[in-house]
Amino acid sequence: MEHRQEQSSKATGARKDFIRIRNVSKHFGDFVAVDDVNLDIGKGELFSILGGSGCGKTTLLRMLAGFEIPTAGTIEIDGHDVTNLPPYERPVNMMFQSYAVFPHMNVEKNIAYGLVKDGINKDEIAKRVDAMLELVQLGDFRRRKPAQLSGGQRQRVALARALIKKPKVLLLDEPLAALDKKLREHTQFELMNIQYELGITFVVVTHDQEEAMTLSSRIAVMDKGRFRQVGTPKEVYEFPENRFVAGFIGTINTFRGRVTAINEETISVHSDELGLSLPALGKHAVEIGQEVDIAVRPEKIFLDRDRPTNDEDTILQGVVDDLGYLGNRSLYRIRLPGGRIIQASSQNRRRSVTRFLEWEDKVWVSWRPRSAVVLID
Repeated sequence: MEHRQEQSSKATGARKDFIRIRNVSKHFGDFVAVDDVNLDIGKGELFSILGGSGCGKTTLLRMLAGFEIPTAGTIEIDGHDVTNLPPYERPVNMMFQSYAVFPHMNVEKNIAYGLVKDGINKDEIAKRVDAMLELVQLGDFRRRKPAQLSGGQRQRVALARALIKKPKVLLLDEPLAALDKKLREHTQFELMNIQYELGITFVVVTHDQEEAMTLSSRIAVMDKGRFRQVGTPKEVYEFPENRFVAGFIGTINTFRGRVTAINEETISVHSDELGLSLPALGKHAVEIGQEVDIAVRPEKIFLDRDRPTNDEDTILQGVVDDLGYLGNRSLYRIRLPGGRIIQASSQNRRRSVTRFLEWEDKVWVSWRPRSAVVLID
């Protein structure tokens, strides 16, 4: 999976302007749904727009599809301005969240529908339908109606119908939202394999952080009509550019403080709450005395019964306030002396019915300097 993400990223490095969104805004009366956004998406990229409800992600997708016209700005696909073109004149197809398969048609006819409407000859339709059925592994289900299929199979029918017209861009609106967790995880890999095999540019809209992280070569995190960060899944998760992205992607602990030292790779921040200086990676231009946040992910935190010996680490002592067992890992809420609660997680590498820590156990908490990052807005 990660290898394919990296290959897709390398492919887009040669050409960043297959889709070019420039200063695009969309107003509905006084409400600004999309606010002056700019974005480049590369050819063959699997790109996700991630955000909560009402952030503008679906409106942006609908503008790419031609179902909405921008209030301002331009959209180009493969070098052509499509800003004001209707959907049927754009080299795109869209797969809706509901899948919208026709209940009275069998799988074969559902997939062929777009080609039939376009007047393609029957031999060509049969050839392309057979190819699509093989691609989505539904050859044995070609005569079945949608009611006779599982949710995952209906999703693949909708995907095949969208792909059979060979669009340059496929737009997917919450494509896996209707599936249960286990099927969703399985289907993510199927979707990635199909996109990789065809080389078509996919643009996915989703509110599911894990889905975006799994699927995408790059992610745009959206909030209130604007992009807060665009980058690879690793960049967005490991190096969030602001407090919103840090809090939206995964779980994170933050500590407020003032900058006391600026080194070549790290920044030192004194936290009055903790009563000590916290070193962290800093990519931002900051000044001595500036207020910032230090952020550290729960999985970066080490828990020990004995005090750690590496003095370069940030070291705190606390008490287990709460814990949860999730099978492959355990979550801990640690109460520090001032009452502050921080979260830590650890992998359950050993098979055991007893826990490493219990409620009210005293524990040492530590993390490496490069495991924390500085956030400034």
